[in-house]
Amino acid sequence: MMQFFFNLTLAFRAIRTNRLRSALTIAIIGIGIMALVGILTAIEVMKESVNSNFSSMGVNSFQIINETLKKKSHKGRRMSRETNITYDEARAFRQRFTFPGLVGISVDGTDVAVVHFGSEKTNPNVHITGVDETYLDATDTKLDAGRNFSVSEIQSGSYTCILGHGVAKKLFKRDANAAINKVVSVGDIKCRVVGIMESKGGSMVMDNDNMVIIPLNTARALYGETNSYLISVIVPDVKMKDIAAEEAEGIFRVVRKLQLGAANNFSITQNNDLVNIVMDVTKYIRWAALIIAVITLFGSVIGLMNIMLVSVAERTREIGVSKALGARSSTIKRQFLTESIMISLMGGVAGVIMGMLMGNLVGLFFNVGFVVPWLWISLGVSLCAVVGVISGIYPAIKASKLDPIVALRYE
Repeated sequence: MMQFFFNLTLAFRAIRTNRLRSALTIAIIGIGIMALVGILTAIEVMKESVNSNFSSMGVNSFQIINETLKKKSHKGRRMSRETNITYDEARAFRQRFTFPGLVGISVDGTDVAVVHFGSEKTNPNVHITGVDETYLDATDTKLDAGRNFSVSEIQSGSYTCILGHGVAKKLFKRDANAAINKVVSVGDIKCRVVGIMESKGGSMVMDNDNMVIIPLNTARALYGETNSYLISVIVPDVKMKDIAAEEAEGIFRVVRKLQLGAANNFSITQNNDLVNIVMDVTKYIRWAALIIAVITLFGSVIGLMNIMLVSVAERTREIGVSKALGARSSTIKRQFLTESIMISLMGGVAGVIMGMLMGNLVGLFFNVGFVVPWLWISLGVSLCAVVGVISGIYPAIKASKLDPIVALRYE
């Protein structure tokens, strides 16, 4: 143990003596580790954002959506037509679906609406969706204030609305709950606000706070029947989801009068499927980060080895004195190896800290808490230790094999 602390003391002294050279090497290693840890931390932040956004829709839910049906024409060319889900089909499905669970129906209105209240207005990118009375429960959407639409409001097509958290905050500033019972302009119509949705945050996939929902029949009157309806199903237990999805598929095939053996002209999507698609993309980014780190660390190995060889040359007389006083070759070897590993680890620690901070800056855009990627931190520090050993082993062996008589004569 005393020998270990003695080696550490010598290593610190050597690093202080060659501050500029050591600092440059530490910086090179730090940049490589920062790139690795920074990118991988950013990926973890994005994964956290995606998971939180999709889980807010309910992990025990799935959706029935339209699909582009492709077929061959009589001339052999591929043709496609979009098979929209109609309102009557959505209603027929809800009436026939008897599996334990809840069915909600919605339809997209527009993505370019402007919402006004007094002198305040939003950007022209508010998403308008028409929903039924079960939509909030079927999509696990909570309210900060107010209430859900009543059955009579849905059936009569009343001019009421529920504001997304971001829209309410934009129009009513700090007192967003004051929006209840206020009349706002949603596009070309005026609606009375009956509720404020709880914040779900935004991600690279969607922004659930920048939306307004209106009664389903109101949306049908405003936007016609050109858009496809979306059917959301939520079951009490996630273990029942696969069975429920299979039954839903069979029922909707009957609703659409598909013949036995015919391909589905609709799709059933689950939230975990969407997450998996996003996660598949991130693996390519992860590989890019690893390649960048390997290239940088390879350069660090060469740079650190050169520095250690120069250090051996500069301290030849010191090595000769140590050997003349009885220092063994193994002691000299450990001293230089300790110095190499210490420089590498200092660069690694600096790189890990900077990379973690850099990666978490991404979290500011996705409203995600501070993420500490312990796995990647451990990997980064381990890589630095390996770099230190590889870079220092040859100079350490060279130093340990110096002849003390020749070393004492060195000028």
